[in-house]
Formats: sequence, C-alpha cells, structure tokens
Amino acid sequence: MFRLVVITAPTALPDEPRLLAALLAAGLARLHLRKPGWPAAQVEALIQALPPPFWPRLVLHGHPGLVRRYGLGGLHLTASQRAAARRRPRLLPGQSLSTSFHALAEISRCRRRYDYVFLSPIFDSISKAGYAGKVDLAAAQAFLRLPARRPAVLALGGITTENIGLVRQAGFAGAAVLGSIWQNADPVAAFGQLQATASAPAHYASAASQSFHTGS
Repeated sequence: MFRLVVITAPTALPDEPRLLAALLAAGLARLHLRKPGWPAAQVEALIQALPPPFWPRLVLHGHPGLVRRYGLGGLHLTASQRAAARRRPRLLPGQSLSTSFHALAEISRCRRRYDYVFLSPIFDSISKAGYAGKVDLAAAQAFLRLPARRPAVLALGGITTENIGLVRQAGFAGAAVLGSIWQNADPVAAFGQLQATASAPAHYASAASQSFHTGS
C-alpha cells in the first residue's frame, strides 16, 4: 500500500494541536513531528496537547526518550544524529526507526538498518525556496526494482496532487509532504485531496502526470 506521511511545519502554527488532530482524525496514518530548535519540554507539550489515541501514529524527529515515554510510533534521525549514532537507538518493540537521504547510493549503504527512509528532493521544494529537485525518477525506478535488502523508500520534496502519480509510477513505497499541506489555506482539505489521489488506482493517479520516460 502506498503510504502518505505528513511532516509538521518547522515552526509553531496558530492552533496547531487542533490542526494536527484534525489531520489524524481524517485518516493520516503517520505524522512526523519535526520542530528543529525546540527544547524537549516544548516538544513534549505538543505531544501532550494531542489526544493519546493518536500517539502511536506520531514519529518524533529526535528526542528518543520522549518516543519511549509516550509510546509513539517511531523515531526519525536527522543526518547529524545518524552520524553520531554508534548503534541503533533503544526503542520499544514495534516502534519504527527512519531517517532521510539525498542520494540513492546512501540508501544502498544503509541496508535494512531503518524501517523506512525519505529520499529528497524529488521535485522543487514548496517549503524551501531555491531547493531544486535533483533525483532522476527513471534512475530511482530502476534502483527500486532491484532485488536488494533495503528499507522502504518514501519520496520527499515538492509532492503535489499533480505529480504524486509519478512517484507511484517510479515505485516509491510512499510520499512525505510538507509544503503542499502547510502552505495551503486549508491543510486538512489539502491532505484529503492528496490522500484521495494517492489511494486511487495507479493508472488513474498517474493519468494527470507526465511520463518521466517520454517527457510528454
């Protein structure tokens, strides 16, 4: 099944706990809480502001102690945290471990150390001005078809309803979105549109997207 992951805005948003709870209530299966620069106490307050039944669907960027304490869905390591880690962080049974990469070769080297990874930027970033897509989708498709031991790979960077079909066509296990949600006037409606497109039959989801093989 093609997975759709939402990453939080990096800064605090007005009425953020309500918005995050509404996304989860709308069917979001995995929400990454990414708040760079926030102290642990501020991150913990955001977790506590969400209904406990949603906690197993939360993945925290950093703060492994909070992941264990609240029984969250998993831990995501940044590049610096990944480089500093000498061994797999201590997590509870069933909690996932993920990270982000920017090249296919990096994924090959990590084997199955992670449950899933993000590969970015696939398309021009919506949330980061001037951050251009640099992943060749045809090369990604060939890589993802190889019978190798590796984590599930999710596409990140510039994902919209217009191009998510190309991501599915390339063979990614899912997509992670940020700008297309938080730069929309109605984040919950934006998620619903992406979810509907992502869950549509593959031939329908990619019908509005141009083929990355033909360039048509």
